[in-house]
Amino acid sequence: QVQPVESGGGLVQAGGSLRLSCAATGRSFSNSRYEMGWFRQAPGKEREFVAAIPWKGSMSDYADSVKGRFTMTRDLAKNTVYLEMSKLQAEDTGVYSCAVRSIRLTNWRSANDYLYWGQGTQVTVSS
Repeated sequence: QVQPVESGGGLVQAGGSLRLSCAATGRSFSNSRYEMGWFRQAPGKEREFVAAIPWKGSMSDYADSVKGRFTMTRDLAKNTVYLEMSKLQAEDTGVYSCAVRSIRLTNWRSANDYLYWGQGTQVTVSS
């Protein structure tokens, strides 16, 4: 079993920054078999893709709405990914979740491809 565990959400003013973390736990997790992505869901809206990167290499994928403001990074030794969020806007408010899927190194945007989901962490941006 694999369990992603998020942390780092909170309340921030527009223009501010937050850093989210997601640690993949579980005896069966291996960063050679799985990869991780970030999604978010705003009140009354569907869940949407935010960002994903592989455990190695320079590839990345970001939603257009966060490109240039959010950066996803990783720590292989800790099986942890981070989402550095800056220049936050009210539209960034939502529950942010990280998810785990079998490694593919492409097309990270479909939530249906992810097998394991964290409990989510709330990000609220006040305007």
